[in-house]
Amino acid sequence: MRKLLLALSIAALSTPAIATDITIAVTAIVEHPALDAARDGVKEGLAAAGYTEGDKIDFVYQSAQGQPATAAQIARKFVGDEVTVIVPISTPSAQAAAAATKDIPIVFTAVTDPLGAQLVSSLEKPGGNITGLSDLSPLQDHIDLMKEIMSDIEKVGVIFNPGEPNSVSLVTVLKELAGPSGLTIIESPATKSADVQQAARALVGKVDAIYIPTDNTVVSALEGVVAVAEENSVPLFASDTDSVKRGAIATIGFDYRDIGLQTAEVIVRVLNGDNPGDIEVVNAVGTDLFVNPGAAAKMGISIPEAIVARANTVVE
Repeated sequence: MRKLLLALSIAALSTPAIATDITIAVTAIVEHPALDAARDGVKEGLAAAGYTEGDKIDFVYQSAQGQPATAAQIARKFVGDEVTVIVPISTPSAQAAAAATKDIPIVFTAVTDPLGAQLVSSLEKPGGNITGLSDLSPLQDHIDLMKEIMSDIEKVGVIFNPGEPNSVSLVTVLKELAGPSGLTIIESPATKSADVQQAARALVGKVDAIYIPTDNTVVSALEGVVAVAEENSVPLFASDTDSVKRGAIATIGFDYRDIGLQTAEVIVRVLNGDNPGDIEVVNAVGTDLFVNPGAAAKMGISIPEAIVARANTVVE
């Protein structure tokens, strides 16, 4: 099935584009609800600014289906097509686009650590042909939330792909914050989506809770982690709000549709003639508290009423 999906994805690269003066070429390393919401937010934001698909612009989207080599191929195809702006969603896709062109404007989104990923020379003045939005998670808020829900929590298991620079950056910062907060972080790596459920099983009996960062490999296989958490009564926390809708207990995170809308504002600036290298890279704004009391019950705990009462969204 994976080979078939990759073949279809690569074949789709040769699909003729709609004849318009402006082509916005969007690509993501993998498809999952958060990244899909960012993509849809970009399209919605562009339409609101007068750049409607099929009228003012050609909006092209390709997923790399989790394969960095395919991400690089997609980026090179966009460059060969001489698209107007490349919009990579996620760090791997942004790195592929940056390696493919120094001329076509790039506006990335949902990139955790643009500096650490060596996409920009500085956040204030990124330089070259690239800028965008970071979705660096409010990690201290996540730690505080876990401790508020589980007052006796001590050990937190983190599942991540060590091949994703964004995840490595997040885990590094998380460990720095965890110590002063009285928590111990136990890592469980998963280099591909097929390994994610086993990485979750490896934490059973060793941790009080599991935490999922904004790791594309892990989030794309979240259902496997949810199943392990429910079977073994291990509370599962997440970084992104869509994962709470899919079965995690709670998070304080971004609405990725809003991140897409914010990204569209930057794209419009580029279309109006601003140099991407002169546009400051900013962290996405807006964080919401999402809770899922039903998921918590399946994992053997309850979310305090005070937290439920102040939540922006309670998943039923």
